[in-house]
Amino acid sequence: MSACAPPHPQHPHPPHAPPPGRRPRFLVAGADLSASVAVFLIALPLSLGIALATGAPLQAGLVAAAVGGLVAGRLGGCPLQVSGPAAGLTVVTADLIHRYGWRATCGITVLAGLAQLGLGCLRVARGALAVSPAVVHGMLAGIGITIAVAQLHIVLGGSPDSSVLANLRALPAQLARLHPAAVSMSALTLALLLTWPRLPGRPGRLLRRVPAALVAVAGATATAALAGLALPRVELPSWRSHALAGLPEGPALGLAAAVLTTTLVCSVQSLLGAVAVDKLVATRPGPACLVGRSDLDRELLGQGAANIVSGALGGLPVAGVAVRSTANVNSGALSRNSAMLHAVLVVVAALLMAPILEEIPLASLAALVMAVGIQMVSLHHIRTVTRHREVPVYAATALGVVVLGVLEGVLLGVAVAVALALHRLARTRITHEEKGGVHHVRIRGQLTFLAVPRLSRALHLVPQDAHVVVELNGSFMDHAAYESLQDWTCAHTARGGTAELSGRRGGIRTAGPPPSARCRCRPWTPWRAHRSCFPETAAAPAGRGAGRELARGIGSFQRNTAPLVRSELARLAREGQRPAQLFLTCADSRLVTSMITASGPGDLFVVRNVGNLVPAPGEENGDDSVAAAVEYAVEVLGVRSITVCGHSGCGAMQALLTASGAGGTTPLRRWLRHGLPSLARMAEDRRAWPRLAGRPAADAVERLCLVNVLQQLEHLRAHGPVARALARGELELHGMYFHVGETQAYLLAGSEEDGLFEGVTGKVTEGVVTREAHSPT
Repeated sequence: MSACAPPHPQHPHPPHAPPPGRRPRFLVAGADLSASVAVFLIALPLSLGIALATGAPLQAGLVAAAVGGLVAGRLGGCPLQVSGPAAGLTVVTADLIHRYGWRATCGITVLAGLAQLGLGCLRVARGALAVSPAVVHGMLAGIGITIAVAQLHIVLGGSPDSSVLANLRALPAQLARLHPAAVSMSALTLALLLTWPRLPGRPGRLLRRVPAALVAVAGATATAALAGLALPRVELPSWRSHALAGLPEGPALGLAAAVLTTTLVCSVQSLLGAVAVDKLVATRPGPACLVGRSDLDRELLGQGAANIVSGALGGLPVAGVAVRSTANVNSGALSRNSAMLHAVLVVVAALLMAPILEEIPLASLAALVMAVGIQMVSLHHIRTVTRHREVPVYAATALGVVVLGVLEGVLLGVAVAVALALHRLARTRITHEEKGGVHHVRIRGQLTFLAVPRLSRALHLVPQDAHVVVELNGSFMDHAAYESLQDWTCAHTARGGTAELSGRRGGIRTAGPPPSARCRCRPWTPWRAHRSCFPETAAAPAGRGAGRELARGIGSFQRNTAPLVRSELARLAREGQRPAQLFLTCADSRLVTSMITASGPGDLFVVRNVGNLVPAPGEENGDDSVAAAVEYAVEVLGVRSITVCGHSGCGAMQALLTASGAGGTTPLRRWLRHGLPSLARMAEDRRAWPRLAGRPAADAVERLCLVNVLQQLEHLRAHGPVARALARGELELHGMYFHVGETQAYLLAGSEEDGLFEGVTGKVTEGVVTREAHSPT
């Protein structure tokens, strides 16, 4: 479940969006303006540095930054992603310039943009995400190593070669002839890059608002100018002599490979960047959540258009840039206007700030790009692939990129990933052991036809009349393995033995108790807590197997579910809980909140009690638990929505309708006194309200359940924290009713005076769950 709650149906348009039919020409929010400035200050030195690293004219980096912000920012499907020249494209572009020249490289960029348009029209953007993350991280690591080794020569005062191996061979000679001025400016740049984000105290927090990249380059430039150092500096040729795209010439196969490589790297980096931006936005509170998820096919179309324009105007290839996009989101950007404004600032700088830019030492830019390359070899990614045992894929891709090239390295990584997947699919570990007279057959890995002979040998070690537990701990079972296990289970049971399957069952029916004692209902879990599971002639033993089933359920969670949610729960443990919703509902065991709301860990702050009651302020009678939970949710957690959910067949409401339902000395009857206002409210108004999808309540119990939801919403409004949050416009209250037998959820529509609950259909339009009145039958 997304961290952003869908807007309330009464307000289907975000507060910053214009009403339908009236579209303003161009409105810029203050947050977008400030974010654009922050991104511009990062983009300017990085664009020049990346152009320097590729060997292209330095203006090409500025052209790509401007086009990426304007074209991809306007047409792309990820509004908060910022596009421009990316470090991940440096190696590819440098190789193209070395082979075909600059103008031909621009033509290849145009052709790659056309290929991206074609892929976008075919709607294959999601397919790019099928590439193993180990391949992507290995590709970025290989590119980072290549960039760092090449820029190291400029940092030392020399010039790099075209290949990594040549640069490594030439490195000892370059170390022997250091250029002291270049090394000093590079060291100053790296020192500022490392120390600026770590400035302590309140002054440090204020200074850290200025990007470290800008401070590092500006500091080195000012120092070189004041010291009068003789250093190679940025040279921006006149725009009149700026080279535009030309037709590439060369072998058709080589040109096709060049276009394919550029298309692949640009597309994968942009699409993965869009997914990363979605995750970043989802964890950010505030109106930015209204941006919505990215349209990856549209993003591919926008990137293709940007590459066509950039190549035609003599710019570098364009892709989504993680550093700029992260800065854009963290600076509070609300729309695509921030990316477009940053591009306008780049154009202004390119036209008006040329004399200042030409004072930047090339060694400072090289140090900046070298630092970016080193950061692309992420320790976090290495730990991740190690944990998932995909180090061979990561290493093969990285080494392939360094030694052979980007396309060859990616293909090598994909081949290793496929081979590793086939190896895991064919590798299944099957063990057999006996403990206390019970035979345990444990199956680890994917159960396919390749493992059927070993499975058969293990199962035939079990005596005919023994009890056997078969533990399935794989995520896949093919038809041959299913039939083999099913046939053996039936034969073993027929010979007097018993079999129990645990773990991932894959649809296999287990051998149960004798027909007279079999459960007449199918439980939600393997638990047998239902009384109908026992024969009618014998009473259900009190607590029979309850502790054992609880332990078995916990064990199943540890084996099957815990590995899937461990990373998410670890993140929540580090970052703390930030739920957007307070969900107040009944303690009834049939009401599974996470199931009916499709929510996960960290999404809902849940309060459950008998009858989903909210005691009115001053009437808690010593029980402040609900009031404390409401106060904590609103004032500490900052939830944006509170939902009171009733349900059909509520035992508390049935008790209220009886003469002895509330009042008395028992804890339950004292608690039910908080439901008396709901009973009085129903008695005061005899109209045919409330209604479920247009029909009146089926009986008095259902009517009281619905009225109780409305009454508890009124009680909530009387609580101080809720009243203050409602007055500030920071909180919404919702009513909900869940019909257990129909498995249908109803949401309160309109005002509480109308009392109309409409059914939720399951259709989703732009993130809003639609509600339509329909007959429950």
